[in-house]
Parts: sequence; structure tokens; C-alpha cells
Amino acid sequence: MHAFPYSTTSTLTAIAIPPSLSLPVIEAAFPRQLHSYWPRLQEKTRTWLLEKRLMPADKVEEYADGLCYTDLMAGYYIGAPDDVLQAIADYSAWFFVWDDRHDRDIVHGRAGAWRQLRFRLHAALDSPLTHLHHEDPLVAGLADSVARLYSFLSDGWNARFARHFHAVIEAYDREFRNRTVGRVPTVEEYLALRRLTFAHWIWTDLLEPSAGCELPDQVRKHPAFRRAALLSQEFAAWYNDLCSLPKEIAGDEVHNLGLSLIKHEGLTLEEAVGEIRRRVQECILQFLLAERDALRFADRIADGTVRGKDLSVAVRACLGNMRNWFSSVYWFHHESGRYMVDCWDDRSTPPYVNNEAAGEK
Repeated sequence: MHAFPYSTTSTLTAIAIPPSLSLPVIEAAFPRQLHSYWPRLQEKTRTWLLEKRLMPADKVEEYADGLCYTDLMAGYYIGAPDDVLQAIADYSAWFFVWDDRHDRDIVHGRAGAWRQLRFRLHAALDSPLTHLHHEDPLVAGLADSVARLYSFLSDGWNARFARHFHAVIEAYDREFRNRTVGRVPTVEEYLALRRLTFAHWIWTDLLEPSAGCELPDQVRKHPAFRRAALLSQEFAAWYNDLCSLPKEIAGDEVHNLGLSLIKHEGLTLEEAVGEIRRRVQECILQFLLAERDALRFADRIADGTVRGKDLSVAVRACLGNMRNWFSSVYWFHHESGRYMVDCWDDRSTPPYVNNEAAGEK
């Protein structure tokens, strides 16, 4: 099923969603939207993946559109200028490719290759312009997408983004070590780690260039705004865990809320699925409350000054896109080939990855 087959029409195409993954409240209360730039976005990101050698040509041709990476971003950052959305979409596609390389390095025991890549990514994040032509396409791809992201707002925003992503890289290293020894983290340890590996604050940071406004700390760190942002990301991370649990069990993963619940809380698989669903649904309910409080905060910011009005408009744009994240994530998981493990020839090896990616042989 192609993503957004009905995005510009009133005719809906039914998608079969398993009962364990169905969330009627999302389908009813979180209308799905799509950025008008999406068709061009899909085409340009596909071309970018080829030009940067991030996926082999045959994989791009067969799988890129069906993975729906651009659909996910085009359903999230509504209202973003086209060049901002393009940079975000390319960075997001890079992120998925990086996640796959990380997985393959673990599967093939390439500890040295991962360590080298980790250090190179840190360096490219701090100095993207000097890494644009790096020999490793993954390093060059990060440099290219980040250099574009750094062009939209201030050096302060760039430093914050870099700080947040340095933490993500280190969290991926902790995942590498856990998987190498087969260690399943405790529930609380996993939840803290997941906020980093899912890059909660990266996707939240990117709401600002999408709104065309860098938010001051007193706005960005306001409890209502920050809680709404966190809940939108927690929903996405935990719903991802729910949908990817079969894939991760097949791949001998150790990082999934369900696996932590089974290992450390003594739940059965069925009970773990039920508990993740409960947490996901609670995220939705709590977000609706946080959203209401944050919208009141946005009203208070509009104090009659031009600056107050601009900040109020930007906060409302960010909150609207936090809301869009729910529907975009939800439908992405049911349309992307990334989660259709039952269709793969080998349930432990995604067909869209280069199983012998760059690294130690």
C-alpha cells in the first residue's frame, strides 16, 4: 500500500490494521495532513540517497518510495518552507540508513567499524563543511544534511542541535554494547535510553526552523510546551516499539519496551503488548491535556507586542505539528515496508539494507 494514496481527495483507501495496533482515537481525533511539497520531496530525497551513495541504486529503485521516509516528515512538519522540509527529510532518510548500518555492524560483529564511524559522526556534526566529501557516504551524508539544517537559524540553535545529536550518537553506542553482550536494559533504563535513540529533542528542535522562528528558553522550556513535546515523542517511540516488536524479536534485539517488560517485569508477550498499548493510549490522553495548557500559554505570550505575536504564532505552529506527529507516525507504521516483516524472505534481515555495508569485513 503506497503512503498517502488519498491525501488530496475525499476517498479513503482502507488499510488493514491488526487489532493489537489499532488506535481508533488517532483515526478519529488526529486528522491526517500532508505538506503540499511532498511529491517533489519524495523525488528529491530519492535522488539525494543515490547521489550520496547512501543506498545502492537497486535498493533505491525497489524500496525507497515504499519505505515512506518522506511521507513521515511531510506529515509532520506542515507549514515548513520547502527548503527546510527538504533538509529535514534528507536528514531523516539519512537517520534510517544510519540505524540500519548500526544494526548490520552489530549483526556482523564489526566493533572496530562502529567505533570509527561513531568518532567520525561526532566530528562531522561539529564541522560539517569539512566532511562533505568524506570517503564514507554515511559521514558525508550527515555533513551535507546538517550543513543545510545549520543555515536556517542562529549559531545558538545549531549548538543546541549538535549537543542533542552528540547525545544520540553516544546512546547508539550504549545500544551497540548492550546488543553485543545480549543485555536487556531494565524498564526505567530503557525509557531513558529510548528518549535519546529515538532522538526526541532533535525532532522537537526541528519544529523551530519549520515555524521560521527560534524559540527563547523561557518559551521552549515552559512546562506546558515541553510536556506536550515530550508526550508527542514518547507516543512515537512506544508505538514504534509496539509495531516493531516482531521484527526485533526476529533480529535478536534487546532494545524494546516489550522486551524489557518481559525480561525484568515477568510479563508474558501478550501482557507486554497490552502494557505498551496502555502507555501509548495514556500518552494520547495526556497530550490532549498538555496541548490545551500549551495553547493557553500561547495566548498569554501574545501581549500586544510584535515579538509577542510572532512567538505566539510560532508556538501554535509547533503545537500543531506535535499533534500532526501522532497521525504521521501512526500511518507510517502501517504503510512503510520497514515494518512488514511477514513479507520478508528472512525475518531477521530487512530486504532494503545492504547486508554487507561499509565496515570491517
